[in-house]
Amino acid sequence: MKRVTSLKAPALLLVLTAALGGCAQQSLTGDAYSRSEVQRAQNVQYAVVESVRPVVIEGRTDGVVGGGAGAIVGGVAGSTIGGGRGSVITSVLGAVAGGIVGQRIEESTSRTQGQEITLRMDNGQLTSVVQEVENQNFFRAGDRVRVLGSGSTLRVTY
Repeated sequence: MKRVTSLKAPALLLVLTAALGGCAQQSLTGDAYSRSEVQRAQNVQYAVVESVRPVVIEGRTDGVVGGGAGAIVGGVAGSTIGGGRGSVITSVLGAVAGGIVGQRIEESTSRTQGQEITLRMDNGQLTSVVQEVENQNFFRAGDRVRVLGSGSTLRVTY
């Protein structure tokens, strides 16, 4: 029993560190730039918003934070059940179950509100862009906007 107690503090610290690291998700709004996008030239076009449709942007499923943290918590919890081989088996089962639950929690907590913006570019072309909504500020049909782009990445701003 003493060994389990001595593992609780480091395991808890690791889980909390992983959970806080998962909070640092990159923003998908039109006003947020990743470090790799800074000081890179972008093409600027102007357009009028034709229509806007609310969408849901799925959460992260590729991160290791939720699954890793869940596996640690499940493994530690499982190790307290049984003794000998039983403790090893419940640790493994707890880690697997915790990893699955943690990954699902990470996906649901990183899901965000988005908007599909259909634009009539000044050259007449129709273009659609999906981006995250910030502070419930949806674009509206008729808005005059800037469309910034580089390669296949576009962002809509005022």
